Amino acid sequence: MISTLLVANRGEIARRVIRTAREMGIRTVAVFSEPDACAPHVHEADVAVALGGATAAETYLDQEKILRAAAETGSDAVHPGYGFLSENAGFARACAAAGLVFVGPPPAAVATMGRKDRAKEVARSAGVPVLPDSPLSPNDPADWHSAAASLGYPLLVKAIAGGGGKGMRLVSGPASLADAIESARREADSAFGDPGVFLEKYLTAPRHVEIQVFADSHGHAVYLNERECSVQRRHQKVIEEAPSPAVDGALRERMGKTAVSLAQALGYVGAGTVEYLLDCGPEPRFYFLEMNTRLQVEHPVTEEITGLDLVRLQLSVASGEPLGFGQEDVRVSGHAIEVRLYAEDPSRAFAPSPGALRRYRHGHGPGVRWEDGIGETAEVSPFYDPLLAKVIAHAPTRREAALKLARALAGAEVHGTTTNVAFLVAALRSAAFLAGETRTDFVSLHPELLSAQAPTPEHVHLAAAVAVTVARRRRRDELARHAPPGFRVLPGSPDASVVWADASGVDHAIAYRLDAASGDARLRLTVDGVLHELRLRDLSESAVRVRDGVQDGAREWPCRVAVYDDGSVWVNDPDGQRGWRPRPRLPASPARSAGAGPVADVAGTVVAVRVRPGDRVAAGQRLVVVEAMKMERPSVAAVDGVVEAVHVTVGQYVDAQTVLVTVRDSQGVRRQRGGDGATAPPAPGERVPKPLS
Repeated sequence: MISTLLVANRGEIARRVIRTAREMGIRTVAVFSEPDACAPHVHEADVAVALGGATAAETYLDQEKILRAAAETGSDAVHPGYGFLSENAGFARACAAAGLVFVGPPPAAVATMGRKDRAKEVARSAGVPVLPDSPLSPNDPADWHSAAASLGYPLLVKAIAGGGGKGMRLVSGPASLADAIESARREADSAFGDPGVFLEKYLTAPRHVEIQVFADSHGHAVYLNERECSVQRRHQKVIEEAPSPAVDGALRERMGKTAVSLAQALGYVGAGTVEYLLDCGPEPRFYFLEMNTRLQVEHPVTEEITGLDLVRLQLSVASGEPLGFGQEDVRVSGHAIEVRLYAEDPSRAFAPSPGALRRYRHGHGPGVRWEDGIGETAEVSPFYDPLLAKVIAHAPTRREAALKLARALAGAEVHGTTTNVAFLVAALRSAAFLAGETRTDFVSLHPELLSAQAPTPEHVHLAAAVAVTVARRRRRDELARHAPPGFRVLPGSPDASVVWADASGVDHAIAYRLDAASGDARLRLTVDGVLHELRLRDLSESAVRVRDGVQDGAREWPCRVAVYDDGSVWVNDPDGQRGWRPRPRLPASPARSAGAGPVADVAGTVVAVRVRPGDRVAAGQRLVVVEAMKMERPSVAAVDGVVEAVHVTVGQYVDAQTVLVTVRDSQGVRRQRGGDGATAPPAPGERVPKPLS
């Protein structure tokens, strides 16, 4: 039996493994990077070891540091979680050589399935249908184009090692092929330490269905039904569910038996997932995609419908114990859906949004499970994947699970950086999702979801923000705190006014007047020239009930309001949240505002500089590529012009809004823009917002 387990990971999966290990009486060891020094998984383990450094390469991918930490803490086993070293056969061998149990399959199986080209060869030999593909020579663009032409467009460039959508690019035609291959290689090398890529034929709208398999060292193997993971962005899953709405009993058995046969052919031990693309039609056909030789991010939905603890099974099987049940013992109850809560902005092509997370709170209702990677406050690091948490709902029916999950998400307080909460809620409640119309093109077919907001009218949330902010300020004012919230020395004075920017960077001109002369407080609120009359009840320094209109039958919302020391204000009600930040009253000077010189839209590391001073560039041309959270973010020229200066070099770390290149446009005007609606800090002498009063 395992007595001391080192968890070679971070975030929610580290916490998940630690929780089950402790339930089994196993001593736990956490490892952590400098940005993760205060992370929850560090505090929850029995022992924590500092790895030093910040990047993945310096920490969670450093095998020597991990093995040294295991030796120094008396660990006899290592659980790799997912990502990082979880599918690294060399690390599995190194664990064995150090006398450590690697909680995963044998190194040979990891090596075979860890390279997609080799995995597809094994699948073909086992009679599993696969998609057409082609290898690529290292540095021969002519060969690349020839291989692509033989497959036909559209196609995918895919990393040979790893998964999770990293090192993957969709190519629609020859013009973008070389750029896609080079970009995929850089991302694959950064994420997996292997720049190898290949080409694969692209199915335009299949379903992504995977089979969870489990095998022990005594020759037993089972499949634990399927999961559907078709709702994706950048080829990475964001909503997963079990069972699939498109799979019936006969198809499930065919896919399950095929997956088990593949696992047995590999001599597989432990948890694994065989992923398929399902081409629906009168006679559905499935194609082998890859096998993940580890625990999946989405494993909780399988746990919810089967009642099995997959981490417990992993640890038991790794200790040499038999599974203890057969295929006939696997029972399924109800439906489960999981979403991945990310620090990212769906309205900006799901750009990562690292930064301060000022509040993270949620309820714990029946049938809803939160797998959190962070505490109540956190700094979302640019060095790692932006996953904050996984949220899972289980219910008797698929519709009930979806609506229960949407309600739980809508009621959460996630303040600070931008997240995908509103997108997830809107997707789960959409008619298409509830009807089971979930294929891999789901997001592209429903672009309205990318700009989804809470269904509560924005002016209602603004009213709550204004009222509570005023109440807080007046009650902290020694001279005026005894006056009613709407009291004014000069009744005829004009409405107070401010400019607030919403989470997308859009400015709103706000004028307001509070009147508490009779009964409940009344608020006269003008937002971008539109007047709203609202009534307020139970106004405090953290909450207010807002009634839209003053007539009988008007709607009313209970709002919770949080005001932070940077002036930002966040409002929540049961249907969602919004946030604002005060803006300068005057725009930035032309030299500091919109223009042709691109900036970094997120903090990250420069991985490519494509221009030099003196180069002529065209609008839309890529100039610099910044990698953040294991994803590449290209910065492009806004107009035609000439590069005047390049301010960064490859390997340099840059903060968000750092000017990368200065471009002189065709009229000779030198410009540097704030980018994506962002405004530069106030210039000397520039007026700042008047405080609410």
